[in-house]
Amino acid sequence: MSYPNQPNPYGPPQGPPAPQYGYPQQQPMQPQPMQPQPMQPQPYAPFPAGPMGPGGMPGIPAPHQMPGSTKAARIMLFILAATGVIGIIIATIGLNQISSASANYSGLGGDADGMFAIGKGAIVFVMILQAAYAAVALVLALQYSKGGNGIRVGSIIFGSVSVLCSIPFAISVYGIPSFVLSILVIVFAAKQESQAWFMRPRY
Repeated sequence: MSYPNQPNPYGPPQGPPAPQYGYPQQQPMQPQPMQPQPMQPQPYAPFPAGPMGPGGMPGIPAPHQMPGSTKAARIMLFILAATGVIGIIIATIGLNQISSASANYSGLGGDADGMFAIGKGAIVFVMILQAAYAAVALVLALQYSKGGNGIRVGSIIFGSVSVLCSIPFAISVYGIPSFVLSILVIVFAAKQESQAWFMRPRY
């Protein structure tokens, strides 16, 4: 007599798996496709500030056109250059008169000839100074459109020297305009907007 095969008590359990008690079985996570993120609007960047002021503080914005005070200083320099040319013309007329007088009194000799020679030398010296004065004023004025901060500093120095040279002639018709114009050059060139113009970035 034969018996049916008995299940091996040491083998794996037969039949469906027993239900698990407690939390339900979790399903494996499926990778989710990346969703495109909407573009966030970026705030507008501020405009670049102008030249840095004293102590690293930002100054006024760099101007794109020559400010009014800078134009005024430039005009004053052109006028001062013109006064230098006028001074040369006046000195030339005086030199011609002294030369004519020297020719008329050439026979006197002695101190008269020496005085005429000193007068001619003084007038020639004044003409040289007037020519240099007019040339410096003209060069400074022509560099206002593309020059750097050195042109502004040079204008202030030129105006200061011109004021000192005009003081002895301030009571004359010729000295008053030069005295006033020189002061205006110093005032306009020293303004902050003039400094911003000459220190603006150049590309």
